[in-house]
Amino acid sequence: MEAPELQQQLFLEIKRNIPAHLSATEEIARALNVSVDSVYRRMRGEKTISLDELHTLCAHYKISLDQLMNLQTGSFPFQGNLLNSRNFRYDAYLSTMAKTIAHFNNAREREFYWLGKDVPIFHHFIFREIAAFKYFFWMKTIFHFPEFEQLQFRFDLYNDELFAIGQKIISNYCALPSIEIWNVENINFAVRQIEFYRDSHMFESDQDALLIYEAFEKLIDHIEKEAERGYKFEYGDPEMKPVASYRVYFNEVVLGDNSMIVVMDGVKMVLLPHTAINYMTTRDISLCENMYNYFQSLMKRSTLISKVSEKERSKFFRMLRERIAKRKDALKL
Repeated sequence: MEAPELQQQLFLEIKRNIPAHLSATEEIARALNVSVDSVYRRMRGEKTISLDELHTLCAHYKISLDQLMNLQTGSFPFQGNLLNSRNFRYDAYLSTMAKTIAHFNNAREREFYWLGKDVPIFHHFIFREIAAFKYFFWMKTIFHFPEFEQLQFRFDLYNDELFAIGQKIISNYCALPSIEIWNVENINFAVRQIEFYRDSHMFESDQDALLIYEAFEKLIDHIEKEAERGYKFEYGDPEMKPVASYRVYFNEVVLGDNSMIVVMDGVKMVLLPHTAINYMTTRDISLCENMYNYFQSLMKRSTLISKVSEKERSKFFRMLRERIAKRKDALKL
């Protein structure tokens, strides 16, 4: 690839990374600490960017030079932060999640795909009981924060500030057109966590576990109503006004790994989970296309239960409820 063509490709890729409501030239000017006119000259190819500028732009916008130059190195560039007990702040984690989904929603055409092994995390924030349990589980069991070491689970540990951020997350996710591929095992992930805490005497009483199970039942009811209509709506809205399209697939064979794909104005990005709640992202074209095609193939081998397949939809959500009902009944023994 010739240098002028590479420079044009670089600026095209940068523009894809900048939200539509922002001025690309002004953002690039700030990144390079040059004037807007100077950026225009570089964009038009009248001025060649320096190696320092190339490094600055690739680092700032997380662009792979190998990918840009179409070099077949056999490697895939990823970005992400490594969260651990030394640098993890739950409020910052939630705020980043809310901002990330808001960024997705800035695209004029957008679509989000989720292949889960758990109930999609965004749904947790609809109900405070579920959000509070997940918060405590991550802080105590995943990250081993010392201040949680001697604590039993309590709902009030999930404060109003965290709850408010969680509401932003679910509001943003509600506005994001989504495709979710579910398996019956998804609910078992949550059930096993609850039962682990009950067996470990982490609940002050079985009533706490019961309240969490009941919240999951309400969540399943809500998701089923959304699937029936084929769109998302705010929980508690009596009119169930549509906010964004929603497709749910039931796959009986493949258990996912909570991987995600987002397509923003034709540009694909993959988000892959690792080490509990860490994610790494890539825009590598070959990997994203491969993942996207895999998702499409998996959807063809799954049953669409949004708007259609009433019998299969009813069967699927009944199985989820039965898993929870079985555990609730055990609490009464």
